[in-house]
Amino acid sequence: MNRLQAKYKEEIQKALMKQLGAANIMDVPKLEKITLSVCLSEAVQNPKVLNTVVDEITAITGQKAVITKAKKAISNFKLRAGIPIGVRVTLRRDRMWAFLDRMTTLALPRVRDFRGLPSKGFDGRGNYNMGLKEQIVFPEINYDRVDKVRGMNITICTSAKSDAEGKALLEALGMPFRK
Repeated sequence: MNRLQAKYKEEIQKALMKQLGAANIMDVPKLEKITLSVCLSEAVQNPKVLNTVVDEITAITGQKAVITKAKKAISNFKLRAGIPIGVRVTLRRDRMWAFLDRMTTLALPRVRDFRGLPSKGFDGRGNYNMGLKEQIVFPEINYDRVDKVRGMNITICTSAKSDAEGKALLEALGMPFRK
């Protein structure tokens, strides 16, 4: 069991139950999954660039990433339906807890001019979306082997019923929100 997961089971669940006024332990919000996705416009001209991004995301998460394809054709972007254009990975259970622990303790403090995460990334149902501008903030990425700095979207899905419950859960897990 991961360090963060053990802390959640032993301390955070009971504290959130009191804080949110939950009737029983099953009403307390919990993490369901974390999804990382990268969309590359340069993949239209050079599809081989997706392989390097798959390797980077696989190194960051510890799970093999999947190449995603365009759903629609957009002629202004020279994009046809079915062309590989992005990379995605969905983390659950132990890998999800390990990734969240590494992201909050190692990666986010390494972001340049970091003043905390914005609170406006919630979707109304307790899920949180955020973007990173550089993949090199993760310690698994070797800076000398990076051909181009790329960003990624990170979605944290929770079982919370509202944004307030989701934010309380993520703050208890150590996500650094702006004050």
